[in-house]
Amino acid sequence: MQRIARYTYTLLLGAALGLTSCDKDFEELNTNPNASTEPNVDMLFSQSILKGNYVYDRVYFYTSYLTCGNYIQHFATGKEITVAGSGDKYGVYDFYQGFYFRYTYTNVLTTITELIKAADKQPELVNKKAAARIWRVMIMQRITDLYGDVPFTDANKATSDLNFFPKYDPQGEIYDGLLRELESAIASFSDTQVKYGKADFIYEGSIPKWKKFGYSLMLRLAMRMTKIAPEKAREWATKAIAGGVITTEVDQAVIKYTNGPQTYNDNPVAFELVGQEYQPGFNGDRNTEYGKYSKTFIDFLQTRNDPRLPVVAVVWNGANADTSSAVQKGMPNGTNGKPANFVTFSEPNPATILQYSAPLIALSAAEMNFLLSEAILRGWATGNAADAYRTGIEISMRNWALFGAGGVIAPAKINAYTTANALNTGGTFDAQMNQIHSQFWVASLLDEQEAYANWRRTGYPQLTPVNFPGNATGGTIPRRLPYPVQEQGINKRNYDAAIARQGADLLTTRVWWDKQ
Repeated sequence: MQRIARYTYTLLLGAALGLTSCDKDFEELNTNPNASTEPNVDMLFSQSILKGNYVYDRVYFYTSYLTCGNYIQHFATGKEITVAGSGDKYGVYDFYQGFYFRYTYTNVLTTITELIKAADKQPELVNKKAAARIWRVMIMQRITDLYGDVPFTDANKATSDLNFFPKYDPQGEIYDGLLRELESAIASFSDTQVKYGKADFIYEGSIPKWKKFGYSLMLRLAMRMTKIAPEKAREWATKAIAGGVITTEVDQAVIKYTNGPQTYNDNPVAFELVGQEYQPGFNGDRNTEYGKYSKTFIDFLQTRNDPRLPVVAVVWNGANADTSSAVQKGMPNGTNGKPANFVTFSEPNPATILQYSAPLIALSAAEMNFLLSEAILRGWATGNAADAYRTGIEISMRNWALFGAGGVIAPAKINAYTTANALNTGGTFDAQMNQIHSQFWVASLLDEQEAYANWRRTGYPQLTPVNFPGNATGGTIPRRLPYPVQEQGINKRNYDAAIARQGADLLTTRVWWDKQ
């Protein structure tokens, strides 16, 4: 061993002396003539799609499941307010609540920024750049909807402009920028230029489908502004609908996964929920955060004889996953600790939701039909609000078939449900909004960030908040997430300016569009 160590040292010393004698040739010797000097745009786009859908770290688990999913009462957790699982206790926990902010800027947005910079140098990549710009809009929409004012115009300019302290833009200005960006990106597509192909895990480069995706995001953003800027909302909603939004399953933004061989190939929602919470072999009795479906959610489905209930939920009877609707039972939000009857509560169905090969629906035709129903109700679009509402429910139910045989719902059951729960067109505007957006809430299971944003905008479904001892909101459902604590030190001047404009950095401060 001593001889090997001495020999290694001699080699290293010789190498060091050799380098000092020929340092003028060092750069040339260490340049790989076969290496690309430009980023691979296709690889960057593939990576941005995977990163944008929470495949890394604990982004889905922390932000969507434990935080938004608990706020919106799809899920409930039993962990105490003083620890990580404080989602439905309305506590403050920086590591979880600030995670999406930290992750998004340093990962997916950095990747997309590099892609767009590379494409700028090659005009023939205009279609690839356009798709990336649209994808970036969705990521920015998610982060601003969670936190409010965030870095936008200065974001990800550390390498290009040496800007390490980005300003926070007012959310109203961010929305203006995102809408203009969508319009510009959609218009920039060219049928004569190269497309992504297989590197695009959503549409394989299809220009018509990317345009529909862009117009669908435009409609989502427009409808988000109904309370704060109704005329602007109407203008952009009309433009989006005229452009053509996603209304059928064939145009949905669906990312397909397989079970391995790498983690990249696994559905990120299933990967996180199985790995962190609903681990096989414990028969529903050993969940990390003591998590189950919320009583609010299960009761809503059960009282309406919803055929989606046995598709999404199970109760464990020993090693048997019972999908019978009658046995399903949700755990109350605000449960303090693991109850003695914990195993009797419903949790996600391992045959559908927890399949690693399940698809991820990034934007569904169901959501668009519900928004179209509202737009028609407001007089912003032509058509039949009841028909669009019904179509939204039907697509939401049919989409579960994408998750395997266990997700197939018979057409007769779908028809019976939509007939029994038809939109009451003779009711008040608020009553119809309640119906539309309660169904939006059901259809948004797993897309917890979008469910949370839409609930804050509409107030539907009408949820009863938890008033857990020591909560940080006075017993009201949080309206936003706090910025990461590290921003108060690293970017203090811009952080201070943001809270001076937007309001205190609290769970109760409403973002720009979230007006009463």
